[in-house]
Amino acid sequence: MKEYKFTTEKIKDLVKEMIILVDSREKKNNHILEYFKKQRIPYQITKLDYGDYSFLLPASAAGTDLYFHDSIVVERKGSLEELSGNLAQRRQQFETEFLKAGNNGAKIYLMVEHPGGYTDIIRHAYKTELSPVAFMASLKTWESRFGCNVQFIDSQYAGYFIVSTFQYYAREKLK
Repeated sequence: MKEYKFTTEKIKDLVKEMIILVDSREKKNNHILEYFKKQRIPYQITKLDYGDYSFLLPASAAGTDLYFHDSIVVERKGSLEELSGNLAQRRQQFETEFLKAGNNGAKIYLMVEHPGGYTDIIRHAYKTELSPVAFMASLKTWESRFGCNVQFIDSQYAGYFIVSTFQYYAREKLK
């Protein structure tokens, strides 16, 4: 990743102008887009090579557009069932996406819209055949292999999670 050095005041200005990038293939995310609209957070629908969300800081604030789609992404899963499917039936495709991100050195946040998280995995409180042991083994392997940060969250807070993740990442990378 390119190194930047901005003053604290400039960083505050840059972060205020952040535009969230939303992958054009992302579906069933109206609750997130509505959050962005309600909070007046600009977003742009575009094709991302990996991940479902990333961000850019526009030229008006930075002098030149600063894209972070190859540095940090949020990969969203809408349920434990969707995550289970990615770790089992669609594993190869899922792994390819994470390998692309890893080859670019991108930080990946795997946001799962299911606040019960690990508790519900262990209790098998999801509707797939994947056993809790296999589910946990796959998820923990994923964390180790790809260095991803897994976060379980209530869907009503997904938009907030995405925005705050990028804001704090930008603040650290622009110092």
